[in-house]
Amino acid sequence: MILGPDGRPLDGEEPSEVETDDELAARRRRLPGGLSLRALAPNAITSAALCAGLTGIRFATDGQWEKAVLAVILAGMLDGIDGRVARLMKAQSRFGAELDSLADNVSFGVAPALILFMWALHDLPRVGWFAALALAVCCALRLARFNARIDLPEQPHKSAGFLTGVPAPVGAGLAFLPLYLWIASGEPIFRQPALVGVWTVGMAFLMISNLATLSWASLRPRRSIRIELIALFGIVIAALLTEPWWTLVAICLIYLALIPLGIVRYARVRRQRAASPA
Repeated sequence: MILGPDGRPLDGEEPSEVETDDELAARRRRLPGGLSLRALAPNAITSAALCAGLTGIRFATDGQWEKAVLAVILAGMLDGIDGRVARLMKAQSRFGAELDSLADNVSFGVAPALILFMWALHDLPRVGWFAALALAVCCALRLARFNARIDLPEQPHKSAGFLTGVPAPVGAGLAFLPLYLWIASGEPIFRQPALVGVWTVGMAFLMISNLATLSWASLRPRRSIRIELIALFGIVIAALLTEPWWTLVAICLIYLALIPLGIVRYARVRRQRAASPA
């Protein structure tokens, strides 16, 4: 029996028994509803990030490597916004979490893997393809692990303000480091498929590693240097506008240098927790 918006039959059938108004109202509440208007904004941003990642693949097929990389970077920026918009508007939903995970898998797993393969790894068809697959598969595994743990009240690293492994957007950005160097310097050595393949596999395994990496929650600068940090942020933006590729190289190197710091700080937190009473 097909029901209309008012809960009554549309095909001429009659209910087996007469329903009261309270029963009709209860049945209407059980009917599945669509997304709320408030949830459209963050999910639209996530959809835009997905489209940006796919557009990066399209640019790569035409050999427009700079545009391909910038498209993935744009996807990363949008990915950093959608969750905050959802929390600001109190529009978190399971649908949004699943959409975000699927978009991240395409934008930061599939798209970078294909871009790197078409750029350099195709010169080693077999080994290069496996390196590209490693990046895509490890990104999917990382997101699956995140989804599996999303409902756990306590996670060892997250409860201390750290992340487990390298986030997917950051992993994609780090995987592009040889491409940044090639665009910035023009040196053909950075396009060597063996070098790019080893680097890609290394960044792939960083994404699924159990290393404790720094998160925004664990970075708490002292009050005395916060004005300097604001000035530094402005300088970085200016550098991205004037020398984008060298600036991206510097950002990648600084992040890699901070990984040991995150490991040391998390080890200190673990010792403090072990020493404190239950």
